[in-house]
Amino acid sequence: MRPQMEQTEEHAGRSAFDALVSIVVPTFNAARFLRTTLDSLLAQTHRALEVIVVDDQSTDETCAIVASYGNRVRLVRQANAGVCSARNRGAAEAHGRFVCFCDHDDYWYPEKVAQQIAAFARDPDLGVVYSRFIRWDEDRDGHFPAPTDVERPQHGDRLDAEESGWIYHRLLLDCWVLTSSAMIRADVLRECGVFDEALPYGEDWDLWLRISRRYRFARLDTPLVLYRQHRVQGSRVIRDIDYRTRILEQAVHRWGLASPDGRAISRRQFNATLSRYHVAYGLYRLTANQVGRAWTSFYRGWRATPFDARPIAYMLLSLFGWRPTWDSGCE
Repeated sequence: MRPQMEQTEEHAGRSAFDALVSIVVPTFNAARFLRTTLDSLLAQTHRALEVIVVDDQSTDETCAIVASYGNRVRLVRQANAGVCSARNRGAAEAHGRFVCFCDHDDYWYPEKVAQQIAAFARDPDLGVVYSRFIRWDEDRDGHFPAPTDVERPQHGDRLDAEESGWIYHRLLLDCWVLTSSAMIRADVLRECGVFDEALPYGEDWDLWLRISRRYRFARLDTPLVLYRQHRVQGSRVIRDIDYRTRILEQAVHRWGLASPDGRAISRRQFNATLSRYHVAYGLYRLTANQVGRAWTSFYRGWRATPFDARPIAYMLLSLFGWRPTWDSGCE
């Protein structure tokens, strides 16, 4: 990140209400959805914004769409290097005291930034403020409902107590923080590092785990983001490595099972989480008819929870040609 423009601001006080917020949008062939996303960012009620689009060598009309916004949106182009690289490039270009990342097809409700800035003003030592989100599903014809037609609960500025505070131990169970929903203090990113470009999946989870060792999080109870879902979602791609279990095992090896405030999950809870992910990964392998690799994942799931018969049952069923026909939850 570049030096902050408002160097005189301290972490305390109401100055956060006027702070510049940098929004980084990584893009690749995003022409179909990008305008809806950018319009939602520029419609924020908090007006001190800079929007930085980092294009990862698109071949469609993405760059022309960004150019149509003039000086309201800054376009940065780079050779194709993936979403992590694009996010990190945007963070390096950012001037704001706070940094947000928004995927090129998601949607922000107008009060998102203002509510997050208000949360930082109330508790300046927070590292990250994030919110609930709503899955934005397409219909059978591939159309998405208008954002105004999506039902959304309203809880004002109420926080989700369970997923706020020192949440490292909670992040060992699931990645509760959607990247498009998070606002991060720029100095926290400088201290804890940005996205690990060696990770093709789970890079956001890895970042939140690192930050959660040093800073508290706050989760706003009102959904402030529509998370667009596609039939072919990047998180549903079958990869050669189950990065989720690798990231979790490395975190526990390094930091253990407890948050800095002493709250912790049990080894049994953690093993059950590992088993669940191993089994889900094995089921995905079966859908691709990769029986040997599926068995490896089922075996690892059984090793984590030896009294759970499901991994062994799936192994036996696969011998008779059975394959799952449902979404196994690999994402």
